Amino acid sequence: MAVRPKDIEAPQEPLTDLSAERRVLGILVRHPEQADAVVDRLSPEHFSHETHRTIYRAILDSYTKTGRVSYTQLYRSLSREGHIPDLETVLMGLTQAFISVAELAPSVEILVEKRAKRKLMEATEQIQRMLLIDEELSLEECKSMAQELIFAATQAGADESDAKDLLEVLNKCFSNLLERQQGISTYGLSVRFPSIDAFTTGFKKKDLIILAARPSMGKTALALNFATNVAKRDIPVLIFSLEMDDEQIGDRIVLSELMRFRPSGQEITSFDYSTKLDPDQFEKVQSIYNELYSLPIKIVDRRGLTAAEIRAKARQVKAELPELGLIIIDYLQLIKPPPGSNKNWALVVGEIVREIRDLAGELDVPIIMLSQLNRGVESRDNKRPMMSDLRDSGNIEEFADVIMFLYRDDYYYPEQAAENGTQGQVEVIFAKQRRGPTGKVTLRFIKEYTRFVEEAPIPAGEAGPPVN
Repeated sequence: MAVRPKDIEAPQEPLTDLSAERRVLGILVRHPEQADAVVDRLSPEHFSHETHRTIYRAILDSYTKTGRVSYTQLYRSLSREGHIPDLETVLMGLTQAFISVAELAPSVEILVEKRAKRKLMEATEQIQRMLLIDEELSLEECKSMAQELIFAATQAGADESDAKDLLEVLNKCFSNLLERQQGISTYGLSVRFPSIDAFTTGFKKKDLIILAARPSMGKTALALNFATNVAKRDIPVLIFSLEMDDEQIGDRIVLSELMRFRPSGQEITSFDYSTKLDPDQFEKVQSIYNELYSLPIKIVDRRGLTAAEIRAKARQVKAELPELGLIIIDYLQLIKPPPGSNKNWALVVGEIVREIRDLAGELDVPIIMLSQLNRGVESRDNKRPMMSDLRDSGNIEEFADVIMFLYRDDYYYPEQAAENGTQGQVEVIFAKQRRGPTGKVTLRFIKEYTRFVEEAPIPAGEAGPPVN
């Protein structure tokens, strides 16, 4: 049924502002050159009244097709559609609904705010319907879907303009440069391994870092070493462990710290830690616990999480800890595909990687995601990993900002490693760095403590960025 002009004067619904809608449309009708300032911020859904939506849709259509808007084009287009009776009177009424062009910007802000509030209202109604109607959903599924709805609703009020002035961008870049010059901050997040920090200049915010290796190479141990080193600087870390439970993670973190007693001859081995300690050993272990209690590390150890559930939980932690500095996901192949997905598994993995990279950008943190490698590496003479060895690679190579592989000679050739003195040596191979070189550095893996250390002191002047 066609909407009549008198309907526009009907009582106003909550969370709407018909006067602001008329002011925006009136200015665009009389001053069509102002469309450039509006079209990237407003969609037809920002107008609550059907007649206003129809008129604005016609304005957008004209702007999209010709790059400009004119009263004549608008009138002809709306006349052909025939949805607005007495069209000329309606348009004339709109042109009298504003005082000056200066009213445009504040009126747009009103519409953006009203639309955002309506979106929140719609989200709460959807959540209510979901809880009342779909009783088969688990509590976790309900929470995840509710977070998705609320997040989408809150984005409705955001400034949708993506164009940034170069001066604004360079000011931020120069500010970062000064902070690095003064030693206030690093370019990226330091993980306190000088050779890695020097090679990467720190892991960058918004980056997805893939850490891949065959089983038993130490990828989980290295990721936990990163986490502990970052958290010791009071930077919150979130760990998603899809394989080990929280107690296993906790024990590994404690065990890696016990290595400090090794040089003093008061070694506490992993066997000691897993059995009954003598009073002196217990006191030393307790001192480690007391140091670790305050570390800002959050652990999610639920198996079978989907990328959407990981995103929802990460958003929740980011809201609780705005200074969240690093997310670790262990590991890619254990992330559950979305329900009802019937795509090729490699394509599914590619979509998961893209979603996790988008999450890194959204939360403004680096994400380290562990990944397994194909068994094909075992059949080659040279068993150092390559890009093609990424298991179910899909779009991993395309979407990852950094790809790191681990390789241990003593894993494949223990006798040869013993002869060459390379036992425990681990090559950290940087196969891809979007903002840096490729190459490798060498660490030493102390397996009984799940601890990595620098293979050799870094020469003066090559120790990488200062740590914050």
